Amino acid sequence: MIKFNNIKKTFRKTEVLKGLNLEIKKGDRIALVGSNGAGKTTMIRCLLGEYTCEGEILVNGRSPRKERELVLKDIGFVPQLPPPLKMPVGQLIEFSASLCDADPKEMIRVSERLGLNFNELKSRPFVKLSGGQKQKLLISIALGREAKILILDEPAANLDPDARHIFFQLLAEKKDKAAMLISSHRLDEVAALVNRVIEMDQGIVILDDCVEDSVELDSVLKSEIRIKREDEAFAKAIKAWRFSSDNGTFWRGQIAGPDRLRFLGVLSRYAAILQDIHMEEQKND
Repeated sequence: MIKFNNIKKTFRKTEVLKGLNLEIKKGDRIALVGSNGAGKTTMIRCLLGEYTCEGEILVNGRSPRKERELVLKDIGFVPQLPPPLKMPVGQLIEFSASLCDADPKEMIRVSERLGLNFNELKSRPFVKLSGGQKQKLLISIALGREAKILILDEPAANLDPDARHIFFQLLAEKKDKAAMLISSHRLDEVAALVNRVIEMDQGIVILDDCVEDSVELDSVLKSEIRIKREDEAFAKAIKAWRFSSDNGTFWRGQIAGPDRLRFLGVLSRYAAILQDIHMEEQKND
């Protein structure tokens, strides 16, 4: 679906991309990782047609620079930093849908799955939303359409646990239909989402590795946690994952399958008071 053939990009005599060669196929969910200055952002901007460059980039056989409008119709993009748009949310949805011949109702449906109340927000300027609301809306615009390519920059950074689980479900619904490129500074933040890891350093690919899908993106864990005594700090932490308790020592909740390692990492902070952990994996209906 995407080919980078010997891509080079120079800014003020500094070569940022140094002969980049890469192929991305449908079904790839790629973690694009690397430190600041590795060339990730420049690569993405070349892919989106924002920059000219040496070499050749093809997206479904088209040049993103020469045929940008046609190429962008196939791409859903979530930027790391939300744009400072003053446009009302309802107008932004309508405008975004019109650019890619999508159904705005589907974008609204995705936003509501992620926990937004569209009717309450539709008249509010986008710039006035909270960070989490902006992230959910941008994800809704990107996933609420038939994009063949999804480019996601730190997509789950501002999402609460419930929204993260829905986000995983949405990606699971797209995984056989679209290629995904998920950019992050940290592999552990996106490891649950991907089946291929590409690491860049100083403008070249230094690692390209396929990883086995060990957990379904739409799986869910029914979880029960018992602690030795009530603990205020533990209660605050576990409530952030939407767990509930009748007596303060026995807690019930659900965890998105791909979030299990993050959740166990949180529990490990309270190892001294943990008495029992039961997690049963089930498919989410």
